Amino acid sequence: MAKRKDIKKDIDYVTFEVISDCFTFMAFFPEKGKEKAIEIINDTTAIRNDLMARVNHPDGKNNPKLVKAHYRNIYNDLLSKMDQQFEKLSALTK
Repeated sequence: MAKRKDIKKDIDYVTFEVISDCFTFMAFFPEKGKEKAIEIINDTTAIRNDLMARVNHPDGKNNPKLVKAHYRNIYNDLLSKMDQQFEKLSALTK
């Protein structure tokens, strides 16, 4: 199982990639969808904060199987939610 520190780094890396792409979009297309890009940034930040809180407070601390499943669910949520954010951003470019 990955260390908590590594999980937090992964969360930060992926969420900041989404935020970075939003700022890049706003730089290239200043008149097109700026409000929606800011909304994506705010949603991504909220998702990041929720995932970090979940990492810091695992379920079933005494049962290793529950802890492992908890962190696996965090990774799955991270990937699915950030994929949705990237899809929202790519929809703005069309």
